[in-house]
Amino acid sequence: MKRSDHHLWILWVVGLFAVAALSAWDSNSQEISAGSQTAIVSTSNGPVRGRIEQGGLLVFRGVRYGAPPVGELRFKPPRRPEPWTSAADANKYGARAIQAEGGFGIDADAPKMSEDCLFLNVRTPGLDRKKRPVMVWLHGGGFSSGSGGDSISEGSNLARQGDIVLVSVNHRLNVFGFLQLSNEWGPDYASSGQAGMLDIVMSLEWVRDNIARFGGDPDNVTIFGESGGGRKVAMLMAMPPAKGLFHKAIIQSGSGLDAPSKEDAVALGRELLKGLGIAEGDVTALSRAEAKAIFDAQPKMAPAATTPGQLGLPMSGFAPCVDGIALPRKPFIPDAPEISAKVPLLIGSNKDEMTIFKAQDPKFGTQTDEEFAAYVRKQMPDKAEALIAALRAAFPGYSAGHLMIAAETMKGYWIATVLQAERKAAQGAAPVYTYLLEWETPVNGGKLRSHHALDLPLVFNNIENGRSMVGPGPEPQRVADLMSAAWIAFARTGNPNTNALPHWPAYDVNHRATMIFNVNSRVQNDPYSEIRRILQQ
Repeated sequence: MKRSDHHLWILWVVGLFAVAALSAWDSNSQEISAGSQTAIVSTSNGPVRGRIEQGGLLVFRGVRYGAPPVGELRFKPPRRPEPWTSAADANKYGARAIQAEGGFGIDADAPKMSEDCLFLNVRTPGLDRKKRPVMVWLHGGGFSSGSGGDSISEGSNLARQGDIVLVSVNHRLNVFGFLQLSNEWGPDYASSGQAGMLDIVMSLEWVRDNIARFGGDPDNVTIFGESGGGRKVAMLMAMPPAKGLFHKAIIQSGSGLDAPSKEDAVALGRELLKGLGIAEGDVTALSRAEAKAIFDAQPKMAPAATTPGQLGLPMSGFAPCVDGIALPRKPFIPDAPEISAKVPLLIGSNKDEMTIFKAQDPKFGTQTDEEFAAYVRKQMPDKAEALIAALRAAFPGYSAGHLMIAAETMKGYWIATVLQAERKAAQGAAPVYTYLLEWETPVNGGKLRSHHALDLPLVFNNIENGRSMVGPGPEPQRVADLMSAAWIAFARTGNPNTNALPHWPAYDVNHRATMIFNVNSRVQNDPYSEIRRILQQ
């Protein structure tokens, strides 16, 4: 399967972080081998034992929460694992889901890839009864790549800083997580297109049943994610199986408004089965097929692209669909889902999301004003002239190339955040808070500005390991202190206000209060108001 644009974009983000990731992995490996063992913790599946790491943090890596989804369990909802009685050493990350990065021959020191990937990681300041807030991280990478062990979102600093319990999750991805089979396959496969999301639901059930033994409060769980992880959060907010398993939600640069129809997903699945030579309903053949053959048989698809006039982010390839069961409706179309109406939401994006995806283009920086205008006319033909003027007014120092990126960022990431916040606020049952990351990284001569994924080292307070992304000097740490503290406050109370920030009101359509994160952060009502009005016409 050809990688979508989003897939390639994530690869480049990871490339920027490569040096930091390697050093972080080496550091973690040394700490694991040198650290003392934790006390044994009894879980609903069996006892586990982790390691005591820097600053006394207790870390449990690679805790199994689901049975291996292989053979007869392939493409089915997850099941609980067979219980074990001897203490399992939770010292290494569990296998990542099968995905394109690294293929099937990745470095021996990194977590392997496998269909058997239902593992989670827990970081906690103590095995006591303090009932700390719990934050469950859902990794980015669209619905096709990534893992809960990615160093870019390593959660030890955040757990120590906030005295919280942090959980990160691996689950099935791409075809293994989101192949929707037709009705001919029977009721066991009715939600096969939601298998990867149901994995996450099972991990949240594990949190509900076990996190108190790790010093966490099962009645105060926040799910949060960036990019594809943000979309997963939005999906969970509309999934009946997830109701009651989380109490707050954070969506970073990944507003999930839409989801493919079951019909479209089934059609894509049929293409895959045709490529494998497997007849409709042949359960035995599907369960016995080689994993690599299934992965390689994914239909060739054009890169994800927006159509003229489209608002929000496009979706392509294998992704969660509206199956009518696990996901009975589109997440936030036409309105916010009722089942999560009482769940507070923190949502936002970065000012220049698309630079990370477009700055590799050899033409970047050479575009003319005429090319910028032509680009906007092609993308938004009915609103082009007004939008061209509004973009130039909103970003007066931008080159034509950066204005093109601003246009795509505004109509993709930013307006989707606005729409999701509006629809959540309209319910009036729980507050929604919006933010915009304005701070710009000096890396690469500053041309990346406030790019996609720049929020990750800031939110997780991983500045020293993230210098390849955030650059030198004290500014990144200042922004990280503000953002990480706000995320912790929200997880604790459902309100992100802290003493270090100006008062941050909840969002409503009359004021549209938005926290602008920078070295000196501020609240702005209705930022980019003219662009918003044009796009919403």
